[in-house]
Amino acid sequence: MAKFYSQLTEELQAFIAAQKIFFTATAPTTGRINLSPKGIDTFRCLDATTVAYLDLTGSGNETAAHLQENGRITIMFCSFDEQPLILRLYGMGKTIKPRDRQWQELSLLFPRLPGERQIVILNIESIQTSCGYGVPLYEFKQERQTVINWAKHKGEEKIKQYWQEKNQQSIDGLPTNLLTEIEVNK
Repeated sequence: MAKFYSQLTEELQAFIAAQKIFFTATAPTTGRINLSPKGIDTFRCLDATTVAYLDLTGSGNETAAHLQENGRITIMFCSFDEQPLILRLYGMGKTIKPRDRQWQELSLLFPRLPGERQIVILNIESIQTSCGYGVPLYEFKQERQTVINWAKHKGEEKIKQYWQEKNQQSIDGLPTNLLTEIEVNK
């Protein structure tokens, strides 16, 4: 049976802290829906109605483009262990980039990781839990280090070049503004 909440309870925050994976979903007004799995130690509850995650460099930057266009985002957690539960956070989001004033304060909440691209903030409008009875049981083995090793090997300058080539617009052609015009023209 689904339950709705207006804010994260202590129990829901504890559930979030125990999860090793979460999923983000965004969509432009017209175009493709983006659904992405996320992991590593990159998610934080800032308060009962605000959460954030550290976004690492990836092959695309759909979330940033969609948030810039309309702000809508859903984040989902689901338990893969003995106690089933699905938790969805609905709301409006935005990105904080390393050049933004808020970056200095917010980045301190996360581990320093190579390839840090932006922090995604979600202002929660609604929370829903559901049973999760159909979600299979899985045992966590370890965090995958591939994206971290890739970014470490690439280095900061080549990461920025990658952003310019691959992360400046969504697959539907929406801008992400990951880099400023000055950074692009360097």
